[in-house]
Amino acid sequence: MQKKNLTKFLKLIFPLLIGILFIYLTVKDTTAEDRKTIIEAVKNADYRFLLLSVFFGILSHLSRAYRWKFLLAPLGYKPRFINSTLAVLIAYIANLGIPRSGEILRATTLSSYEKIPFEKTFGTIIAERLVDLIILLGFILIALTLQFDLIWGILKEKQIATNTLIFSGLSLIVVFFIIRLLFKQEKYLFITKIKTFMKGLLEGVLSLKTMPNKGAFIAHTLFIWLMYLAMFFVVKWTVPETATLGLNALLPAFVIGGLAISATNGGIGIYPFSVALMLAAFGVSNESGLAFGWIMWTSQTLMIIVFGSLSFFVLPLVNRQ
Repeated sequence: MQKKNLTKFLKLIFPLLIGILFIYLTVKDTTAEDRKTIIEAVKNADYRFLLLSVFFGILSHLSRAYRWKFLLAPLGYKPRFINSTLAVLIAYIANLGIPRSGEILRATTLSSYEKIPFEKTFGTIIAERLVDLIILLGFILIALTLQFDLIWGILKEKQIATNTLIFSGLSLIVVFFIIRLLFKQEKYLFITKIKTFMKGLLEGVLSLKTMPNKGAFIAHTLFIWLMYLAMFFVVKWTVPETATLGLNALLPAFVIGGLAISATNGGIGIYPFSVALMLAAFGVSNESGLAFGWIMWTSQTLMIIVFGSLSFFVLPLVNRQ
């Protein structure tokens, strides 16, 4: 029991420690004058573009909530849009605390209020994440095409690429053999329950294949990622030194930032550091790069904290009988 609790504690605290480490490295590698410059850049940022970035972020979350209904429809469920939206926002704020916990909480929330089996709801979330992964890989491919030597060098320097590929590959192999072994067992009740759960999960994932509105689903998927890119792109006008950057510079920074977010609790610490590192390759000073990263990260994180927190209170109110 103690070993299990220790494992849970390490899974919670380790990503946070990574974020704190990168904050320390950022502070250590900047002088007092540099930090003053960064703070001044944040203070003097053009908040019209900052608000526009937040607006694009809100649109992406609304589109994600609406897209969810296309995956649930083949399973025979039609959740209310307000419940889907609040569940999505709750998931984002949960991920700030414990990475990937938001997906479970999102499935639990909709399952509780819409009476949809958890495993089916969770299966649809896995399905949409697979689609999002394909889109992210597409962005990575485009960015690599534009700046291959630059991005690959940074990924290797931070050991992101090799470690991620090895860990993901080994995890998939282990999970595959465990599931295969479990499905061969019939005599244990808990094995039967696991098989039932896995079948429901698979049904949710396969809703991608059976959903009737594939065109609308694809359109929303493209819109979501266009909004992600737009909310990153417009932040360039909040910092004078990044205002003239083109997509060839911002797209690699967008990709690196996206990968950084998955490494820690919402990208704390590592996101501004990674974005600044990439922008520096295009002649942007470390101070301006860090200012860009902190402005982008802070605005989106505050949006998630505000709307995510409100969602916890609003959800029971809109579902009163």
